[in-house]
Amino acid sequence: MKSLICKLKNKSATAVVRTRNTLSGNRGEGYIDTAIKILLAVVIGALLLAGLYALFGETVLPTLTQRIKEMFNYGG
Repeated sequence: MKSLICKLKNKSATAVVRTRNTLSGNRGEGYIDTAIKILLAVVIGALLLAGLYALFGETVLPTLTQRIKEMFNYGG
């Protein structure tokens, strides 16, 4: 009977330790870290696209259309 009680105590202590380790562990990727990385990538991409759009819209495209019109202006 004493050995049965000792075995039960050992098993319960082992279960408690295993449960405590499982609950206090911080394994895993971390969803918040991934969400922050994705958000940063989207914001940086949007800023880059806005910069390129502003550059092409105000600097490159007007001179390009002017050059094309001058290239096909046969009468003048």
